[in-house]
Amino acid sequence: MQEPTTVAVAPSGAGSVVISVDAMGGDLGPAQVIAGVALAAAGLPSAHFIVHGPEAELAPILARHPDLAGRVTLRHAAEVVTMHDKPSQVMRSGQATSMWSAIESVRAGEAPVAVSCGNTGALMAVAMIRLRRLPGVNRPAIACLWPSRNPAGYNVMLDVGADIKAEAADLLQYAMMGASYARNGLGLARPRVGLLNVGTEEHKGHAELKAAAELLAGSAEAGSFEYVGFVEGGDLPSDRVDVIVTDGFTGNIALKTGEGTAKLISALTRETLNSGWLARLGGLMSLGALRRLQARIDPRQVNGGVFLGLNGTVVKSHGSADATGVAAALRLACQLAQSGFRERIAARVALASQSRQDGAKGKVGSETAT
Repeated sequence: MQEPTTVAVAPSGAGSVVISVDAMGGDLGPAQVIAGVALAAAGLPSAHFIVHGPEAELAPILARHPDLAGRVTLRHAAEVVTMHDKPSQVMRSGQATSMWSAIESVRAGEAPVAVSCGNTGALMAVAMIRLRRLPGVNRPAIACLWPSRNPAGYNVMLDVGADIKAEAADLLQYAMMGASYARNGLGLARPRVGLLNVGTEEHKGHAELKAAAELLAGSAEAGSFEYVGFVEGGDLPSDRVDVIVTDGFTGNIALKTGEGTAKLISALTRETLNSGWLARLGGLMSLGALRRLQARIDPRQVNGGVFLGLNGTVVKSHGSADATGVAAALRLACQLAQSGFRERIAARVALASQSRQDGAKGKVGSETAT
């Protein structure tokens, strides 16, 4: 295997953050990923980047960004994971890919966080096999930010696709990890956590949800979050809750439905504003308000699903992300790395495990006493 080629060595001084970047996973090509690195670097003076991919392809692109001089290390990786590659195939023979190389930098301690626009299933598989799960984590989760009416502007939802199954104990872990994400990513001291259900009434939902509700209610104080009970689909963008907990099957469908609805509304709005000269005049008069609305709900500004429950932080950018979207994912990665996010997640997972054990002991004790 070819030795890494260094364009510029990223310093490791006090306050600096190193971000490992898979440059080859995006649908729009590495030029947009590198443009996103340049855009993020302009606002992150303490950040340095290890960029992974074929040297012959990336070196000329990097040369077009002189502002990145001294900020980037180019790590040669000859192969690329495509959107059609199966996770099992990548785990068997993907060691020479840019995705594997980006995760390996986190495993080796070169960077605390990796960012990739690549194949989600393959990225999760590689991250799990190379970084491993945190002690006590049964199923890692992917968390996303959802535009909402809250002062922070977003809610956290997880899991949105790491695993289609989730037992009650897994949902408790998701709640702990999601609350930690809300504290570190949104600055919320005591996040409000809800379980996604078909209704808010206590008698609704299947047995696993009801068991999870009891666990969350009993762990809220120790976990420094407020449990608000069951929430419905209509609460995803509301100001009633900060963290929405669900299984990956339901969460992924909700996420894709929300994205599709946003695209439909955008398309219908454009069609309506172009339907006649009066509509176009009205659109022109409200152009400022429309631009503010677009900025508020622009998915590129909240780009980045975070893999939670691993020995290292991984941010999954949308595959179709342009430079603006990639930069948003990199800014999120930098923020999480600076907050000591992985260590805090580990502490929350340990707390969740202890809460379950204490709950089990209490239950056994009460049954014995009876």
